[in-house]
Amino acid sequence: MSTQDRLHADPAPERVTQALRGWLQDAVALLRVRLELFGVEAREHALATVELLLAGLATLLFLGLGLGFLAVLLTVLLWDSHRLLALSVFTTLFLTLGGIAWLLLLRRWRAAQSWFESSLGELRQDGERLSP
Repeated sequence: MSTQDRLHADPAPERVTQALRGWLQDAVALLRVRLELFGVEAREHALATVELLLAGLATLLFLGLGLGFLAVLLTVLLWDSHRLLALSVFTTLFLTLGGIAWLLLLRRWRAAQSWFESSLGELRQDGERLSP
């Protein structure tokens, strides 16, 4: 191999190394952006979950107290004439409302299980773009 051939052969590996280094830098930058998106989504979901729990707790507390006092008030008013009817109606009402609340809670819980959809979608698109 002559000296001129060696001079022409040397730039090719250097170009490949530079291209590989550029590709790795792009991959690291893309990964950093995706991780930042993942962090933002995690923070949003955590805050939304805490807000949901606090709002649910306050709602349950105040509605429970209100319904309890209403049940006591009406039972006392009907004590002489229809006390068993009043107690039966309120027991049925509270158990029905509790069951409905339980079903709504389960539905909400299942809907909230789809965390990080944006991050997963972006990673899926990245994979499609990078596949040959």
